[in-house]
Amino acid sequence: MGSLAVLAKQLGHRVSGSDFNVYPPMSTQLQEQGIDIAEGFRSEHLHPRPDLVIIGNALSRGNSAVEFVLNKGLNYTSGPQWLAQFVLHDKWVLGIAGTHGKTTTSAMLAWILEYAGLKPGYLIGGVANNFAQSASIGDSDFFVVEADEYDSAFFDKRSKFIHYTPKTLIFNNLEFDHADIFDNLKAIQKQFHHLIRTVSGNGLIIFPDGDLAINEVLDMGCWTPTQKIGLVSREQAHQSLSVNSDTFWNALLKNEQGTEFELIKYDPGIAYEKLSRLVVQWDLIGLHNVKNALAAVAAAHHVGIDLPTAVDGLKEFKGVKRRMELKGTVKGISIYDDFAHHPTAIESTLSGMATRLSLEAGSKRLIAVIEPRSATMKSGYHQESFNRATESADIVLWYKSEGCLIDFQLLLSESAVTAYVYDSVDEILAYLEENSSAGDCIIIMSNGGFESIHDKLLQRLQMSR
Repeated sequence: MGSLAVLAKQLGHRVSGSDFNVYPPMSTQLQEQGIDIAEGFRSEHLHPRPDLVIIGNALSRGNSAVEFVLNKGLNYTSGPQWLAQFVLHDKWVLGIAGTHGKTTTSAMLAWILEYAGLKPGYLIGGVANNFAQSASIGDSDFFVVEADEYDSAFFDKRSKFIHYTPKTLIFNNLEFDHADIFDNLKAIQKQFHHLIRTVSGNGLIIFPDGDLAINEVLDMGCWTPTQKIGLVSREQAHQSLSVNSDTFWNALLKNEQGTEFELIKYDPGIAYEKLSRLVVQWDLIGLHNVKNALAAVAAAHHVGIDLPTAVDGLKEFKGVKRRMELKGTVKGISIYDDFAHHPTAIESTLSGMATRLSLEAGSKRLIAVIEPRSATMKSGYHQESFNRATESADIVLWYKSEGCLIDFQLLLSESAVTAYVYDSVDEILAYLEENSSAGDCIIIMSNGGFESIHDKLLQRLQMSR
């Protein structure tokens, strides 16, 4: 919604908005754009009478602002519908969908296009460090959009991405998520197949090799050319992996943390020695980011960007705020912020950082501080996955928020690493202040504001002896 507000502002509209608990980096971006933010949802926030109200999917019947809009007959729409009608209708849309990696991959792809001089429009669900804001109208026919499977609005229960009709679609991965609106994985797969149906026959769908859930979606029917991406060993790299004459994009890892890899573009009938092969060295860590990079390069190639330019753009990519963002280092203790919303994402992030720390001299422990905040995490659905997801950490601190249904007693009893549970941020801060020491890496994982724990921790460490 914040990104939509930025786009509306760039189109010349007067824009204001309401929300609860708006926090950085989005709150900072909106303020810099001159967009007024009102706390809470009250009828006075809709005076003077607006020409159009865009209602986010977090609001439902009974909300005072929603009831006022309906009672007064105000003109309203959903965010995805507004985007489709006023921004995307005449664009080559590049959509990035999937359970994980949408924001980072969207930012990568938008940056590669920008680096290549295409001046794309984009809407990213976070603030990318290569751009001044999370959304831009752009100055070309290309528009990169993070295509979310969450529902559009209280009056439109279709997934947001149904509105976007991408010509180039990255289908990153697929797992069960959003337990508040989906009953099971099949319900999510049905929505993704609706998305597949909207991709034109002269478009392209890019997806990872070996993802069973995605294969099941495509088996329901696919009318668009496809390309696969995957990670390979040195032995596999010499084999022809092209399938049904589709291009096959691979990464041959040069190290375990994914900071250096060889990008290989397979073409039918071309010997390995003559294939396009380029080495990528960058600052991002984790095999998930290598896969994100492969997908972004493949999508950029689809719109005509040559591989050397795409790879050079990757090397200049600076990541996204709240995706393993270093908030600061105090007395040798590094504090990172990560937007974690699913055990798979937690596992990938912690594994990548653990590998990096094992190669650095002077490093000590990896401490994970986790707030299970998403509806699916809080429901306890992933109870059996949490310990596997955190086994790369040395210490795990769990935050038990109100209404959380996770059995933390069971979680602690089965944990292979030292783990604690706290029901207040102050208790977590006290533990970290007393027990962390130089060389420690603390990763704070939440898809919410987490009571500004990052800034509070930095301040307390600075003031401690």
